[in-house]
This record gives sequence, C-alpha cells and structure tokens, in this order.
Amino acid sequence: MPQFTLHINGSQKMVDTEPDTPLLYVLRDYLALNGPKFGCGLSQCGACMVLLDGRATTSCMIPVSAIGNTEITTLEGLADENGKLHVVQEAFVKEQAAQCGYCLNGMVIAAVDLLEKNPQPDDATIREALKLNLCRCGAHTRVIKAIKRAAKIQ
Repeated sequence: MPQFTLHINGSQKMVDTEPDTPLLYVLRDYLALNGPKFGCGLSQCGACMVLLDGRATTSCMIPVSAIGNTEITTLEGLADENGKLHVVQEAFVKEQAAQCGYCLNGMVIAAVDLLEKNPQPDDATIREALKLNLCRCGAHTRVIKAIKRAAKIQ
C-alpha cells in the first residue's frame, strides 16, 4: 500500500492508504482528527472543510494522492500550541454560534479563510463566504455575529 506524507497542523504525518482515499477519511479514520465531519460526501454541505494552504476547501472528495506538499489545517490546528483558541473559535463560543454543532467545523474554517482575505467583511460578504456551509438548525444569525466579533478582535 502506498505511503503518503501529509503536512497537518504544523507537523508531518505518514499514512499508508490507497491513493484514492478521500482526505476526509484519512483525517478522521487514520489520524483521529474529528473536527471535519462527513456530511454529504459530495462537497455540497461544508461539514468536512479544512484549510489547504490557508484556503477553505471541502475534504470529502479530494483524494489523498492529490494533496502533495499542501499544508492542511483542521479545526484542531487552529488553536495555538498552548491550547488558546483561535479568535474565530473564541468568537463562536462567545456568540453561542452553534446548536447541534454539525456545521460548526465548516463555518469556523470558512470564517478563518474569509477574515484572512478580508479583515472587515460586511454582512453580504460573510453570507457569500458561508454559502457552501449548510446549517439546518438556523444558527446563521449568530454565526454572522461571531464573525463580526472576530473581525473586531483580530
């Protein structure tokens, strides 16, 4: 079985798996990184988002063989080495921006990407950045408030 070296959350991990194994499965099943969730399996719900070289990307349909030297950041990798939450994670907690929490991973990852590109987004820009993230609980209002809070703090 082929071996892949992945750059995840600031460290290297070796994984023996088939080349067509989705990155999401590698993260969850081989590396116990359970921030990204399996939602639709079709890159349409955002639950599986990770940052690939800083860009929010769904991981359920990307084969591990396509990753190469790309830096992968999962929800677990956003906190600093002392465990202090990323400003976006902190804002989501303060605004209670989750109900069931299933979409939370993708929402946070999308927000981190957005704020890196646009530190002071307006509501329309935030909504556009979240368009690939489905939330059935209806927490979008609090998610938008959390992103605005994070924008003020960073």
